[in-house]
Amino acid sequence: MAVPKQKMSKSKTRMRRSHNDRVNLPKLVPCPNCGEYMKPHHVCPNCGYYKGMEIVSVEEE
Repeated sequence: MAVPKQKMSKSKTRMRRSHNDRVNLPKLVPCPNCGEYMKPHHVCPNCGYYKGMEIVSVEEE
């Protein structure tokens, strides 16, 4: 059975926990059609294109 050799300090324990609770920023890639940043494998919210095809028609202002 695995038994710790020494007691883990409070700071090391809290540091270990805090590294698992950190906020990860969403990964963004540039749209090949318009260049705006978007989530990968999603329809671009700016132009409505996905993989070179217009999926959603977006009204221009």
